[in-house]
Amino acid sequence: MDKLYLMTVFVAVAEEESFAAAARRLDMSPPAVTRAIAALEEQLGVKLLNRTTRYVRSTDAGLRYLDDARRIIAEVAAADEAAQGINAAPRGHLAVTAPVLFGNMFVLPGVVHFLQTFPDMEVSASFLDRVVNLLEEGFDVGIRIGELPDSSMKARQVGFVRRVICASPEYLSIHGQPLRPDQLIGHNIIAAGAVSPSMEWKFGLGSQATSVRIKPRLTVSNNDAAIGAALEGFGITRLLSYQIRPHVISGKLRVILPEFEPAPIPVHVVHREGRYASAKVRTFVDLMTEKLRQDLGRLDIG
Repeated sequence: MDKLYLMTVFVAVAEEESFAAAARRLDMSPPAVTRAIAALEEQLGVKLLNRTTRYVRSTDAGLRYLDDARRIIAEVAAADEAAQGINAAPRGHLAVTAPVLFGNMFVLPGVVHFLQTFPDMEVSASFLDRVVNLLEEGFDVGIRIGELPDSSMKARQVGFVRRVICASPEYLSIHGQPLRPDQLIGHNIIAAGAVSPSMEWKFGLGSQATSVRIKPRLTVSNNDAAIGAALEGFGITRLLSYQIRPHVISGKLRVILPEFEPAPIPVHVVHREGRYASAKVRTFVDLMTEKLRQDLGRLDIG
């Protein structure tokens, strides 16, 4: 069997951790996938996959071979694209991930524009409020909010967002507006995230940095709920600037203590393909980078 074909089948099985899922991904029959893996292991004289009735996992040799196989497949795809011409339109499938609210507000319009521009493309967009491992979870491109750890991922910074304190005008008129971080103590605090009896909110920069230990009266599991509680006039919450921008513009929420904000948080477009990035990834990253730089450049809520 053709070695590139066998590599492609192996990469699909290793990434999906399932022969059946790989067969669906490649539009092949499960027996054909099984035969391809058996042929590849026989050619190499190495066991690449451990199989049980419950899971499929790469062996140590399989993990090393997986990295090389991905690189070789990408190089072949790049050579094909070069032969077809640099202006060849992107085609195929792209998997994209971003935080939930940011994805809905900023990434989804870019995805729709990309699909309208390139009719031979398909996109799966997963908006998740957790750190996603692009490689392990099979994503091509991700939008990350926060400092990036050292990794092999390629990244383009597209702007910043702010971590802001806010409340409704109704709440502030009844309970008073804090003028310093320590005056948050005693207010109704709304926290989004893991349940905790107390937490620290950090303020300021450098030598002026300080922190306040606050005790939430309401802890919710997601940012939407925190925004909803603040809009209802229950209390004060801390969110990212883009998450509350529409409500600040409408006057339903008010930013407080802006002079004590910590450093802005960077936003990056990241992808797992380097020198041999496919046309679909390059084109999408270029489009999304330009769009987000424009959007975030206008993201001023005072």
